[in-house]
Amino acid sequence: MGTTRENGSLYTKIDNKVATIEFGHPASNSFVAELLDRLTAEFNKLSDNDAISVIVLRSEGDRAFCAGASFDELMEVSNLEEGKVFFSGFANVINAMRQCKKVIVGRVQGKTVGGGVGLAAACDYVYATEAASIRLSELTIGIAPLVIAPAVERKVGTASISELSLAPTDWKNAYWAQEKGLFSRVFDDIKELDKALDFHVEQLSAYNQEALEDWKKVLWQGTDHWSSLLSERAAITGKLVLSEFTRNALSKFKK
Repeated sequence: MGTTRENGSLYTKIDNKVATIEFGHPASNSFVAELLDRLTAEFNKLSDNDAISVIVLRSEGDRAFCAGASFDELMEVSNLEEGKVFFSGFANVINAMRQCKKVIVGRVQGKTVGGGVGLAAACDYVYATEAASIRLSELTIGIAPLVIAPAVERKVGTASISELSLAPTDWKNAYWAQEKGLFSRVFDDIKELDKALDFHVEQLSAYNQEALEDWKKVLWQGTDHWSSLLSERAAITGKLVLSEFTRNALSKFKK
């Protein structure tokens, strides 16, 4: 059963050398600004924790992994600064994940949209189920996946992110995501996924922590400019969300 808290929930459990972060929100595990800030802070804190070497990122429940940004909060954005601040939430999380010293393994048990696809892309290795279809639906509400695009494109390439984003009402199945490089492994159900994931992270946690950290730096080479890039993208998206098209689109979803 998922959380009923309006600001969502975030819990971290540390077992041996593995830290498991679980986030949740009653609206299909979507993200309000406060929850994004808490997730950023958690990655930053765990990055410097020498007692762990692997982080697992998962969401509550057995249905949607993440529905992206909170539509309710998007409706409340009233000026450029508020828009930039809101979309900086996802920018900050992605930057925290790429800068985190620990290997991050994603557990995607169900459908994921928009910012949730960005979170999966910012993981270093991703386990998913057949139910984990993905969609970049931003264009349908008058914005674009500008903030998460660098992370997604890094995994799937320009052609695939074009295919995904320019058909914003179409779902791509988990095997498409695996073929393109977003998901590492796909399983029939959650039980099989968790069995394989637990075994793998136990193996990873037994490896030389220094080697894991040095290798992660290599894997993320060429992304040092993302701190400024994602901030700029957040500002552009914050401007787009104020458009008449977006206000009308969001009001229809709310109804």
